[in-house]
Amino acid sequence: MNPTPSRERICLLTGGGYPYRRDALGGWCRALVEGLRRFRFELLTVTDRELPSAPAYPLPFNVGSAHAAALGRDQGRAERRRGPVPDGAAEAAVLLCRGLLGDETPITAQFADGLRRVSGLCPPGTDTDPLARLPLTDALQEAWRQRQTDAADGTPLPRLSVRDARAAATLLRHALRAVTVPVPEVELVHCVGGTTPLLAALAAHWRTGTPLLLTEARAAVPRQRPGEDRLSPSVRAVLRRFRTAVARTGYTEAELIAPLSTYHHGWALGHGAEPARLVQVPAGVDPREYPGVAEPSETPAVVWAGSGGPDSGLALVLEAFTEVAAAVPGAVLHLVGVTAAHEEHCAEQIERTGLGRTVRLHPLPADPRDRYTVGQVVAHVPGPADPPYRLVEAMMSGRPVVGVDIGPAGETLGDTGILVPAGDPSELAIAIVGLLRAPARRRALGDAARQRALSHFTVDRVVRVYGALYTDLAAPPPATAFELALTVPAPRNTTPATVRWLTRETS
Repeated sequence: MNPTPSRERICLLTGGGYPYRRDALGGWCRALVEGLRRFRFELLTVTDRELPSAPAYPLPFNVGSAHAAALGRDQGRAERRRGPVPDGAAEAAVLLCRGLLGDETPITAQFADGLRRVSGLCPPGTDTDPLARLPLTDALQEAWRQRQTDAADGTPLPRLSVRDARAAATLLRHALRAVTVPVPEVELVHCVGGTTPLLAALAAHWRTGTPLLLTEARAAVPRQRPGEDRLSPSVRAVLRRFRTAVARTGYTEAELIAPLSTYHHGWALGHGAEPARLVQVPAGVDPREYPGVAEPSETPAVVWAGSGGPDSGLALVLEAFTEVAAAVPGAVLHLVGVTAAHEEHCAEQIERTGLGRTVRLHPLPADPRDRYTVGQVVAHVPGPADPPYRLVEAMMSGRPVVGVDIGPAGETLGDTGILVPAGDPSELAIAIVGLLRAPARRRALGDAARQRALSHFTVDRVVRVYGALYTDLAAPPPATAFELALTVPAPRNTTPATVRWLTRETS
């Protein structure tokens, strides 16, 4: 039997992930696409990194296309080039910048109006660059002068120099390039990720009216990213408020928002999402890919799964394992899933701690069964933006987890593992050492974690719910209703009655 995809086409829009990167979020997207074969998927990833050469995952038959779009480099002095400012560009820049610094209530409406006008200035796929002459520097300085205190807490805004305004304008212009990315003609855009893919999805939604489904897959967006600590406080404030405003606009414009935890659900509610538009869909993995296997009996070993990058939680893991190695002689730390782009950074961090002989680096295995089986204990120390998929994978593998209490870790793990405070490597080390020295307890926790994962976090539940959401949002509109006005002869004075005839639904 050869299943045929339905006429509903879905654009799965990500921020540099599936199908080009093998990471936790990429694995979730792959399971969704392969599990919903009755839909035809057009895959689009928007990134400011180097374009991938080829997909990292094999594409199933229901994928019509897969494209990666790079934002490209911004010209630092583009705004000062000679030439006329495009019609409406000044007004769009003013609304955008005022919305960034406004109160919470009007921030979405004013910012969204400006963002919508900016996207209208930038037809997708155009060879010209209207953003180059978008007067963001002047608009940002004027909005800053009008707003001397932070609307969120009333504290004074940091000083914004001309240089800072130009730097912030350059970074904003680069981020706004996402609105120029062409999005395939589909019945539904499913945006998975953060600010960059959401900008592209919003622009497509405004241009074509295509319904938008937003999955909250990562932690709260207004976070400081690697390298931004070198920026001035005012520039960091602009970027933080920009990401918040984009998220709030997404909550307003999306037909449905699907947070994957109560943590994400609460954050969305606190930033303007309507409760009726929220459908919580927890993370899920395939139990067949993560079977519970017996733990190795020889060397005491700890597993941490992550990319190994500056923003991955690696530094805290290494600091904690320094204490673990001192308390448990011969203990080994396995770093699983370190990407090629971060191998050098990872090696530098290991050398700095002096743990070279006790640490093993593993690239992301092709077979998920190998990720957590090399150790007896899993240390779940995520980066600030990591989704909880690796935590669910470890639980499904039947391994006891010592997790840092960040984001949805507590609600995901429940009472089947150990939680320690964030930013405390000593507490993390104490919990790990305690489990390494207590075989019966760690095996009991591992069994309980797997049972919890089987009960609450399987991929078939995710596929079933998203299949229903796709059907509801991507289905063709209801048939047009016809009105028949009955003519009533004089001398009647009342308004003629109107009878509405509805076409019968086709099965």
